[in-house]
Amino acid sequence: MRYKVAVVLGTRPEIIKMSPVIRELRRRKINYFVIHTGQHYSENMDTLFFKELDIAKPKYNLGAGGLPFNKQIGFMVNGIEKIFRKEVPYVCIVQGDTVSVIAGALAAKKLDIVVVHHEAGLRSHDITMPEEINRIITDHISELLCFPTKDALKNLQEEQFNPMLYRNTGNTVVDAVNQNLEIAKRKKAGLLESLKLEYKKYFLTTFHRAENVDKKERLKGIIDGLSKVADKHRDRMIVLPLHPRTKKKIKEFKLKMHKNIKIINPVGYLEFLILEEGAELILSDSGGIQEEASILKVPCVTLRDNTERPETLSAGMNVLAGTNPILIAKCAEQMLRKKIVWKNVFGYGKAAVKIIDAIEALMKKRRNVFAIFRWLFLSLRRNIVNIFSRR
Repeated sequence: MRYKVAVVLGTRPEIIKMSPVIRELRRRKINYFVIHTGQHYSENMDTLFFKELDIAKPKYNLGAGGLPFNKQIGFMVNGIEKIFRKEVPYVCIVQGDTVSVIAGALAAKKLDIVVVHHEAGLRSHDITMPEEINRIITDHISELLCFPTKDALKNLQEEQFNPMLYRNTGNTVVDAVNQNLEIAKRKKAGLLESLKLEYKKYFLTTFHRAENVDKKERLKGIIDGLSKVADKHRDRMIVLPLHPRTKKKIKEFKLKMHKNIKIINPVGYLEFLILEEGAELILSDSGGIQEEASILKVPCVTLRDNTERPETLSAGMNVLAGTNPILIAKCAEQMLRKKIVWKNVFGYGKAAVKIIDAIEALMKKRRNVFAIFRWLFLSLRRNIVNIFSRR
């Protein structure tokens, strides 16, 4: 049975984490195409990643970026469904917890296309987060659940998912970091010097999540917390690649940044890898950066009240600070002084291979079922023909 695979993505983390999967589909010469919803739509946050990661430009781009949430998801589902009706894929792969993920999964489910969810089972256990709702719904309408960690498996088991649906694959973030760090070091060797930064003598921060930047008190809490860190470590620059959403809200709320916070424009994935690997400490509200920090062995302070990456907490590589300025400063000191025993909690860099293996196994199973039904049909037809021929 020949089959076609649709890869649906829409944000920077999805592009990064799907890149090893796309490479593996290409290596095995499996018929596939990519739909980019356009959820991230600036040049630096989008197009540049495809070029850097040696991935062909997506066959389709919906251009949904900039639309309000209530219109965005409907626009995406409608657009993806039209493409699916045209392309007729057998499998749809989605990754993570974004609007693009839930839209791709819903469109596929409506048309009886097999949904494969990478990062299945991740939970923050905070139902007020839109991402948590997206994760749960996507898991429940998926036919193949690729979970990355033991904690994710525990969540699937507690929610009583059928064990026949899930596979332990690890996380493709390890594949992506391993595959691209050496390329980054080669191609972006002079980045730190150009920014006047010294290796392991600066802190890196990012914050962009809606629950943080859309609320003035939380955004101010983060900025005040970073200011306290900057006051404590005057010999360290805090580097902030400023997300467009965050930039807009800082201006809207008329907030001021500490002089030791070095604001730069959003950078490409390879540049960001260099910045992460060279940092002494990372402070972020990004789930993907929590993962990358643990892989690159950089202590992390998470600017959130909860996380769907609890493995990093239990391993002592990460700590939750929320948006309280005093707690942010305290957690930064804690992680800078702590002696960390680094662990490979997200796997060893073979996740993409395991995901495609799982899809191939599912297709083989379906081929066998199809063959059995075909044999039964032919046998029944032959018996009917024999009965009538005897008459």
